[in-house]
Amino acid sequence: MQVTLLKSKLHRVTATHSELDYEGSCAIDGHLLDMAGIREYEKIHIYNINNGERFTTYAIRAEENSGIISVNGAAAHRVEPKDLLIIATYIAMEESEADVFKPKLVYFDTENRITHTRNTIQAKQAN
Repeated sequence: MQVTLLKSKLHRVTATHSELDYEGSCAIDGHLLDMAGIREYEKIHIYNINNGERFTTYAIRAEENSGIISVNGAAAHRVEPKDLLIIATYIAMEESEADVFKPKLVYFDTENRITHTRNTIQAKQAN
């Protein structure tokens, strides 16, 4: 049996552009794609922290080390520049593979610079 797991995540990345008059997709700094293991044209899920919007599109490669996160086309209606986003990908695999699989999680500061990476999600401690 196959299960679907989180493959990678760009956590709290900041939208830099929202381009309605564009063919579509989400342009992401090429270095960030590489760090998260996201392929160009791969299906991505975008979760807008600011307004709660959730949608899917595909990734395209933006200039390396540019910090660009540009939501384009019809999806531009769902994102404003400076919105905080979570961009996630998922993968289907056999349960035996899932037992040892670890996702690539990439975390950011407000300038879309990587602050750290992990392969597990750490729950917040209750006060």
